[in-house]
Amino acid sequence: MESESVVHQGGCHCKRVRWRVRAPSSVVVWKCDCSNCSVRGNIHFIVPSESFEVLGDSKEFLTTYTFGTHTAKHTFCKVCGITSFYFPRSNPDGVAVTVKCVDPGTLTHVELRHYDGKNWESSYNKTDIASLSKVVSQNNSSQ
Repeated sequence: MESESVVHQGGCHCKRVRWRVRAPSSVVVWKCDCSNCSVRGNIHFIVPSESFEVLGDSKEFLTTYTFGTHTAKHTFCKVCGITSFYFPRSNPDGVAVTVKCVDPGTLTHVELRHYDGKNWESSYNKTDIASLSKVVSQNNSSQ
């Protein structure tokens, strides 16, 4: 069941990093057990980059951590250390939004899925995660 697209807002703990994202009110979130996500307890949903916007002067409070292939860009607040969003290896054309960093009131349903980050390539090939950052055009149905 498709849900209505809404504007969600959110950010880090100290509120120096703020953003908004257009996404469904019902989202599929991923709990990854890679070495980074498991330590942080990160659970996120993925959107196309063009659906996500960093607000105000938030960029000056962000820093980035990379490891392994250096494809994923793990952003976090320089002040409070919270990763409210990042650019995932699975979707370099998208943004992974930390579900617990979304302000209350706009999410109506959250479906949890597991991503086997310890066996990253195998999980990538078995899931549809790469499709989640693709922009769906209404014109595609007529082609």
